[in-house]
Amino acid sequence: MENAIFNRLAGGLIVSCQALPDEPLFSSYIMSRMAYAAMEGGAVGIRTNSISDIREIKKNVDLPIIGIIKQKYKGADIVITPTMKEVEALVSEGVDIIALDCTDRPRPDGESMGDFLRKIRLKYPNQLFMADCSDYEEGMTAAHIGIDLIGTTLCGYTQYTRTAVLPNLELIRRLSTDSGKHVIAEGGIKTPDQLKAVFKAGAWAAVVGSAITRPREITRDFITGAECRTGEKTDKKGEAE
Repeated sequence: MENAIFNRLAGGLIVSCQALPDEPLFSSYIMSRMAYAAMEGGAVGIRTNSISDIREIKKNVDLPIIGIIKQKYKGADIVITPTMKEVEALVSEGVDIIALDCTDRPRPDGESMGDFLRKIRLKYPNQLFMADCSDYEEGMTAAHIGIDLIGTTLCGYTQYTRTAVLPNLELIRRLSTDSGKHVIAEGGIKTPDQLKAVFKAGAWAAVVGSAITRPREITRDFITGAECRTGEKTDKKGEAE
């Protein structure tokens, strides 16, 4: 099973289809159509958030799925599959790969990232796990514990990586060389040239999200980059708010 999934993902583009409650496209149905469009466009896998979105996507999309559950807990800085509860839900749903926040930040249960990884690996020895990391040390720690895949997903999102230039090609290069694990480049890939660059840096596969599946952010990038005027937001009566 592991080799079959890896063979399908190797060297390809994984598309992240996610929308949060405050976003216009927040809908499991819409995310399923996004995933279907990505599949038709040539994506080799889908990354998505929540059991409801995963179930809807699986109805029509026959691609490996990297599943996460974003959940906030008081006193914790991490939100991506933060506890065993979320892991269990994803395992029960039959997700191919489960991604976890593996940054060196406070966890809801007070455990270290290393202890958490050891516990889930012991309980689910046959499940594939991906470590969402922000720097080299986090990626290497996850590799030493036995994570299956390392992602650069959270580079730029932790306090200690805020100034990183994305995509972080040097981080991808170092982890690809030193970790002994498959490295998935994720974060800040907005153009085909940047996608080429991460593969050249040694990425085994890559994830692109906002640049493909978040039209509100894409629109804002165009407007900001071109310094053009913006339209007025209107209500149903056509009056400016």
